[in-house]
Amino acid sequence: MVTDPLAAELRAALGADHVLSDPGLLAGYETDWTGRFHGRARLVARPGSTTEVAATLRTCAAHGVAVVPQGGNTGLVGGAVPLDAVVLSTTRLADLGPVDEATAEITVGAGATLEAVQARAAVHGLGTGVDLASRGSATVGGMIATDAGGIHAVRHGSMRRQLVGIEAVLAGATIVGSLPGLVRDHAGHDVPSLLPGSEGTLGVITRARLRLIPAWPARVTALVALEDVSAAVEATARLRERLADLDAVELLDAAALRLGAARSGGGDPFAGRAGTDRPGAAFLLVETAGRHATIEDLGAALEGLSGLLDAIVAGDGPARRRLWNVREGVTEAIAALGVPHKLDVALPIDRLARFVAALGPLVARVDPAARLVVFGHLALGNLHVNVVGPAPDDERVDDAVLHLVLEHGGSIAAEHGIGRAKTRWLVLAAPPRELADRAAIRAALDPDGLLNPGVLAP
Repeated sequence: MVTDPLAAELRAALGADHVLSDPGLLAGYETDWTGRFHGRARLVARPGSTTEVAATLRTCAAHGVAVVPQGGNTGLVGGAVPLDAVVLSTTRLADLGPVDEATAEITVGAGATLEAVQARAAVHGLGTGVDLASRGSATVGGMIATDAGGIHAVRHGSMRRQLVGIEAVLAGATIVGSLPGLVRDHAGHDVPSLLPGSEGTLGVITRARLRLIPAWPARVTALVALEDVSAAVEATARLRERLADLDAVELLDAAALRLGAARSGGGDPFAGRAGTDRPGAAFLLVETAGRHATIEDLGAALEGLSGLLDAIVAGDGPARRRLWNVREGVTEAIAALGVPHKLDVALPIDRLARFVAALGPLVARVDPAARLVVFGHLALGNLHVNVVGPAPDDERVDDAVLHLVLEHGGSIAAEHGIGRAKTRWLVLAAPPRELADRAAIRAALDPDGLLNPGVLAP
């Protein structure tokens, strides 16, 4: 029997149960959530501590084998798919520290799920500033690595803003960062601050200290129908002016609304209500949260909005949950249609409506049979463009949509990252000097190109 020396050394460091080599066990680590991107894992290593992460990287480096960090594998751009590499799974790094009530902070392992962190915080009347529909499987490390934003980013920002401290292991097995919980610590260059948004290319995040937010006692939600995206953009600006407790502004086009409603099992909330089925209608899910958020305040803010067709307003309870189920069912509903091309992009707010108006005809020209679904975080100019129909390896629609984004002064990536899906367009999205500077930073921290090769590089 021939023994794989790499596997043998990793098993000696981590334990035999935590190094997987059976093809049946590897399969779940080799395909991304969308089913569009596939790869091959040499092995899967599951370290249970920061020192074991360092041992994993040290061993793989000695064998000249690349390493792909992977959390909950909920990414949508193939950024955690291995190409003949060892997958370093962070799922065992799931420890939850105590909540520090004096600072409203918590230290957690990179493999802790968002849902687990939220449950620990809720016991102390606290919550997390970032929330996602995939909270049950998305991990803290993966969310930091992609600088995830989510549904409350309009108020609390992305994961970068939630970080108080971070610990990681660099490619050379050096452990960096600290988790002291200090309010201010400006002792020189902060290498760990480069990790948010780095998609596993600069280091493996092992633990993080997060700031928490109040678990607001009152929430009020409205699903608002408007004439078009232009009216939705204008409404968002007015709502930001009128609502100090604005906590979410989510856009859904008509296709997203109907798909999410069908997935939730509750049916179209606007069924039978005149005017809401007009062509080009846009829908906003708006939420306020605070100590005294009321239906009356949100209702008053909605009055007089230009292009308003209808609104359904709900306070805390089952009615509010039904509205959110529509929004949170969209992603899974799209996946049920087929393998989607998911293009997470950002636009200047004043150009967003023009971009959406051009998007449908553009996709139809590229593939007349394609199905287009658009939703996103409107207050941030962040749109999730989904196209179902083209083959997974047919990049014509990706190319057309991303060029349209750039023509409108936008960014080809907002919160899902570049991954493997968008690397070929990086040369168009960033000037050569900036790409060279990024490459220099990466080479300084990972000179042998050990970490996630092929991601975030043109």
